[in-house]
Amino acid sequence: MKFIPLVATLDKLINFLTTKIPLGNTIEAVVSFIITNFSAPLNASSEIVRSLINGFEALLSYGHPFVLIIIFTIITWKVKGKKLATFVALGLMLVLNLRMWDPLITTMASIITSVFVCLTLGIPIGILKARSRVFDFITRPILDFMQTIPPFVYLIPALMFFGLGNVSGVIATVIFAIAPPIRLTSLGIKQVSDELKEAGEAFGCTPFQMLYKIELPLALPSIMMGVNQCIMLSLSMVVIAAMIGAGGLGKPVLRSLSTVDIGLGFEAGLGVVVLAMILDRIFGRQH
Repeated sequence: MKFIPLVATLDKLINFLTTKIPLGNTIEAVVSFIITNFSAPLNASSEIVRSLINGFEALLSYGHPFVLIIIFTIITWKVKGKKLATFVALGLMLVLNLRMWDPLITTMASIITSVFVCLTLGIPIGILKARSRVFDFITRPILDFMQTIPPFVYLIPALMFFGLGNVSGVIATVIFAIAPPIRLTSLGIKQVSDELKEAGEAFGCTPFQMLYKIELPLALPSIMMGVNQCIMLSLSMVVIAAMIGAGGLGKPVLRSLSTVDIGLGFEAGLGVVVLAMILDRIFGRQH
């Protein structure tokens, strides 16, 4: 008789463990609710992102490709030196010769848009995260969750909310790449020594002056590392986003997979490698 309650409890536990939690159905219902009731904000966001992509792509496509190559080479020469400038010129001319220039421009426009949105949102959030312990506590598990989800998973809600195309790819890229700017901005500000902050307070700095003149300049190396990681993550996600109709270098890569075209895949992949190396060297840490 003593074992009857225990057996009943174990039976209930087994039934609970063998019954599937309707998590998928719940998420699907939530997504349907958002699409039905928030279509106006979603459409407005889509139009803003589309305008940014089209604007950057039109700017990069203006004039002959050699003009853009010369501009990039001169900028790299002034910022990073002759060796990297030579690599930029040769790398971009190789992409042009392989007939991958138009996909490269589309990919660059998507990356610029994604990084612009990431930094516009991520740096202020990182500042707030460094200033508020409550906000830091709330955002920490969210950022952990965002950084551990496989990148392909981000394509599903982006596709459902915004449909096929570059807009969905950029939205998915922003969600995927926004965590490093937030975390590294917060880390850089937190690492500013208390002595320097006390010195600023002694000279009568307002909170804004403390942020603008002391904290952000000293946190700049950490912030730039976040920018570099954001750019690299954006590049990888923009290529993957070809699976939901985004253009750029990911499109010929995906086409080469479906047709088993090794040559096309190698040429498109080489374009991705060249672009990744250029962006990493230009925005990476100066050694």
